[in-house]
Amino acid sequence: MKLTFGAVLATTTAISGAAFAASHSDTMTIGITQNNVGVDSYQTTYEQAFIAAAEANDMVETVVLDAGGDVARQIAQMEDLIQQEVDAIIIWPTNGEAVIPAVRKASQAGIPVIVTNSNIAEQGFDFVASFSGPDNITQGSRSAEIMCDRFKDLGIDGEARVVQISGQPGYTTAIERAQGFEERLPEVCPDVTLVETQPGDWNREKSQQVMEAFLVKYDDIDGVYSGDDNMGVGALNAAKAAGRAGDITFVGATNFAVGYEAMAAGDYWGSIYQSPVDDAEAALQTAIDVLNGEEVPFLNYFDTPKITQDNMDEFTKPVF
Repeated sequence: MKLTFGAVLATTTAISGAAFAASHSDTMTIGITQNNVGVDSYQTTYEQAFIAAAEANDMVETVVLDAGGDVARQIAQMEDLIQQEVDAIIIWPTNGEAVIPAVRKASQAGIPVIVTNSNIAEQGFDFVASFSGPDNITQGSRSAEIMCDRFKDLGIDGEARVVQISGQPGYTTAIERAQGFEERLPEVCPDVTLVETQPGDWNREKSQQVMEAFLVKYDDIDGVYSGDDNMGVGALNAAKAAGRAGDITFVGATNFAVGYEAMAAGDYWGSIYQSPVDDAEAALQTAIDVLNGEEVPFLNYFDTPKITQDNMDEFTKPVF
């Protein structure tokens, strides 16, 4: 396996997956442009797992790029991968709508595109071979169920008030996790009120500041739903500093190590268990399957179960 960080790579012939399978017996070159490695431990672990999985496969060469959260940079990286004539492109979109023209250009060049982790907007689906990742709407829905069940156990499901800290605006995962939560919560707990939502941008420090503002604004907060545990722990830290953490149920939508630890300490109630290793390996395998001409579901989800203080012993502590 040959791993290339950057723009220099011997070009290969860009053709569709089925044609590739029929005409190639040597290595396949797969490019990936990621969202923002380093912004959180999930994305860092994802990259490490992707590289390890590619290195273990002698039939795969990769070009590994990172957009650093910059849409313009990611579009330029897509252009670069198209010019290099890679056999397939995996994209973790920085913005689900803004990257559509670049994805369309790759598709028109005969390069199959696999979207990983966070899907692009629906108007771009025609240019995508497959989406590999979690079902973010289901994750948000399951988080609502976790919170509702907790409120029922506490006997406050008829009056509880919830605030939400969402992910980065315009980012499909953030939109879908919020959507799943907002649609499911009134179905299972119709008397619970979602009083306000503010973005935490997947950042713990910003989420702590958002929660500090919520605590000043609202005297009565019974639950906090965060788009991931990185933000959720930021909210927890703010509540601890204000002396109000014991009165609040904290629920996330992706379990991080810090969330798992906070659950073990009894400070954080629950989340959704999602492995970045599974995420990365699934994306690479999806690209390989497409290039081999195999039938791949358009929405190629992997399961993400509920985790709470009650069942966390069934799960290993996340490595991110």
